[in-house]
Amino acid sequence: MTPTRCSRPAPRPPHSPRRRGLLAGGLAGLLPAAWAPGAVAATPKDTLVIAAAFDDILSLDPAESFEISAGELMGNGYERLVRLDARDPTKLLPDLARAWTVSPDGRRYVFELKPGLRFASGNPLGAEDVAFSLQRAVLLDKAPAFILTQFGFTKAQVRERIRATGPGRVELETDRAYAPSYVLNGLSANVAAVVDRQLLLSKERDGDLGAGWLKTAYAGSGPWRIREWRANELVVLERNEAYHGTPARLKRVIYRHVKESATQRLLLDKGDVDVARNLSPQDLDALTGHKDIRTTATPKGTLYYFSLNQKHPTLARPEVREAFKWLVDYEAIGRTLIRNIGVVHQNFLPRGLLGASTDNPYRLDVAKARALLAKAGVADGFKVTMDVRSVQPVQAIAESLQQTARRAGIEIEILPGDGKQTLTKYRARQHDIYIGQWGADYWDPHTNADTFVRNPDNADDARAKPLAWRNAWDIPALTRQADAAVLERDPSKRAAMYRELQAEFRRSSPFVMLFQQTEVAALRANVDGLQLGATMDSTYFAGVGKR
Repeated sequence: MTPTRCSRPAPRPPHSPRRRGLLAGGLAGLLPAAWAPGAVAATPKDTLVIAAAFDDILSLDPAESFEISAGELMGNGYERLVRLDARDPTKLLPDLARAWTVSPDGRRYVFELKPGLRFASGNPLGAEDVAFSLQRAVLLDKAPAFILTQFGFTKAQVRERIRATGPGRVELETDRAYAPSYVLNGLSANVAAVVDRQLLLSKERDGDLGAGWLKTAYAGSGPWRIREWRANELVVLERNEAYHGTPARLKRVIYRHVKESATQRLLLDKGDVDVARNLSPQDLDALTGHKDIRTTATPKGTLYYFSLNQKHPTLARPEVREAFKWLVDYEAIGRTLIRNIGVVHQNFLPRGLLGASTDNPYRLDVAKARALLAKAGVADGFKVTMDVRSVQPVQAIAESLQQTARRAGIEIEILPGDGKQTLTKYRARQHDIYIGQWGADYWDPHTNADTFVRNPDNADDARAKPLAWRNAWDIPALTRQADAAVLERDPSKRAAMYRELQAEFRRSSPFVMLFQQTEVAALRANVDGLQLGATMDSTYFAGVGKR
């Protein structure tokens, strides 16, 4: 199909060099010829320019960052002991560690570091930095800390349980004999990224371990330095010249915040960007046959869902929870809104993870939903609000649910907002209904079981605040089942336990699972080496080049 063309000039970027310095700190004016009005569109040969929606970023600190867009920055800017293989997420690769061993009792992990490591600052990177980074994440106790504390690390003993035992040797002692793959995969998560101890302590204020500074700064050793982040505007990555591995092929990567799919496509078509990351099925269709543009895709460990806050007295009724699962037009959503960018999936484990179920029992059935609402005592319907990030396909899916729910007498008021607004409200469990996405933090089934079917403390001031907690779903029995599954070392028995958890989750949870993402990127034909990762932090840019 010949792509739709537009005769008017490509829209000027929100902050072009003519209107405002695009980049600060010596990067201003980097792309004046390419982006000046009336100029022939082109991006520099040494720079990858990406159009993407990243209004969900709240922090650049690996110990705090827990948003999908920020995850990609952490994956490129920071190293950890081990790293996920982007081509095969079931495998782990050495990152800072060159070797590791597990003690016979399954509780002690010893890592030997590669020699000659340095941070982008020039400071040497050693075992003390690794231990400090892991300890720091536990001590700060921000949103992603549970990925480490689930191994038994606490503020009181983390300095004894995670320690440097030599210049290039780090030891970790877990509280139980977990499956080694579970522990190692957990250590591949962003929260386990290694930060520059010397630099952060120089920025420390009031004992915050440098957290105030690192929220908008960078202290890593990866192939890319995070040079700048402007919320809802741009992110700049620069090649880290001190990186110990193979240097990045390009000099920099620039993300431009562009929420609208049609605008991303237009910028890509004109050559103003090299890659578009959030194209709708319709805009992908419009690029079919374009001689200068191609696509790449990969199944993602990212799930889209909507959830019902169990603090809402009506939404807490079991029949109402089930009714919502019969009020989604999964077939129409799959055929139109997520065509080529996702597959309908009604389980909390994405395909590809151990024990993932492919059962999809629900379909649109308004009559069945009405009967359930009558049984719940709300036959005449009710009104409720839904917090929605104003990006596609999320907004369109919310509008689809709004229409089908109305047929059962439920009036949904959509409350649009950017990613930061809706996510902050959701994390405080102040929503009625929330539509969102969850990306696997590491490639083990517990990464999703831990958030969807574990809620060890449902109090408002609970320390752990997984998705089940955010929706006030009090589930002591399922929590115990999830705790047992993570200790099972026989893979077949463990898989069966997760299938059982998913069956109960589908039946009784306040989550309506919608689809699993297939990430698709459209890119100019002169871009090579782009491999999309299965997780939010495994799309790496060091191997990307331009001809």
